[in-house]
Amino acid sequence: MPSTPNFAPEIPMPKPLLELSELSIGFTTGHRSIRPVHDVCLSIYPGQTVALVGESGCGKSVTALSILRLIPSPPGHVLGGRVLFEGRDLLALSEREMQQVRGKDIAMIFQEPMTSLNPVFTIGEQIVEAVTLHQHVGRNEAYAIAEKSMRDVGIADPHRRLLDYPHQLSGGMRQRVMIAMALSCQPKLLIADEPTTALDVTIQAQILELLRSLQQERGMSILLITHDLGVVAENADVAAVMYASRIVEHANVGELFENPQHPYTQGLFRAVPRLGVKASRLVAIPGTVPNPGRFPPGCKFHPRCALAASQASAAGAVQGVEVATDTGTVCVPKQCHATEPDLRETSREHWAACHYVAGYAKATATVPRSASQRATEVPLPVIPMAMGEGGAP
Repeated sequence: MPSTPNFAPEIPMPKPLLELSELSIGFTTGHRSIRPVHDVCLSIYPGQTVALVGESGCGKSVTALSILRLIPSPPGHVLGGRVLFEGRDLLALSEREMQQVRGKDIAMIFQEPMTSLNPVFTIGEQIVEAVTLHQHVGRNEAYAIAEKSMRDVGIADPHRRLLDYPHQLSGGMRQRVMIAMALSCQPKLLIADEPTTALDVTIQAQILELLRSLQQERGMSILLITHDLGVVAENADVAAVMYASRIVEHANVGELFENPQHPYTQGLFRAVPRLGVKASRLVAIPGTVPNPGRFPPGCKFHPRCALAASQASAAGAVQGVEVATDTGTVCVPKQCHATEPDLRETSREHWAACHYVAGYAKATATVPRSASQRATEVPLPVIPMAMGEGGAP
């Protein structure tokens, strides 16, 4: 009799630590309403680093702030969806319950530390406030925890630095203070909103290495918001590419770098300088991210999309629509102009939202979920980090 093949038992996927389900955020000013975040679905698993990538103005920071319910209301409000943290919907919690989540379970590093730190209080007073609020310890013990947090992030002489004010520290030191404050209560999830944008490239590398080592030591998850593909390559397990309020591509980092599918993602990679490649100038994506109050119909990327223009040119003028853009007039396919594509799994654990991605027509629309984690360093294409500005070590 033929032998029965032995199949390894399928390992069940773990439950996500954080799950955004069709999250939509709106802002209303007067009689005008805009929606900078629309039907965002994103999952982060324990110990995983997920990068949220995109140009400025695409909705990354609004998405992050909405997780902690830090969107000012009015004018901001949730239009729909859920934010599930360990199975509990954060959007359904009272403000008092939410205060227990902020800092203790989910912490956030903001983009510019100088505007996030209070200039009239010492560094120690600001960290101690967070510690006493969530850990219910005495003031002396809170200062000891604050000093240890400062030492953990590599700040020399932390006892003395606790007495300093924010203006007495350099940009790199202030960013380390923000990390120490965020990690002082041992959060399960750290949201890092472009934590190295204002720092020079040397300090940027130090801060990112610090986050990696602390993550491995504590087993926390990280949502890394950035527009730097070099940072994504070196630090993230999974990447979600966001454009004009929606996620347009989602995959693990190795797959995304080897096989970017969405025309916008491909445009981002073409715009990055590469070591050893001679070129007269970089290939930039034409135009800018559209204003949330005036999103184009259909696929929001079609006015800037080289693939849409080439498809319309091949199909002929009868199948195209003339569209006015920042740089002139282009012809795009009627399908791109009329219908916004949903996010479909075009290959295993790789989702894209484009009518002309290979296999898109036969793919099914599913919620993007990937528990992928890099056990070791995975070799990726060399993409240099963008040079930052300001900030001294």
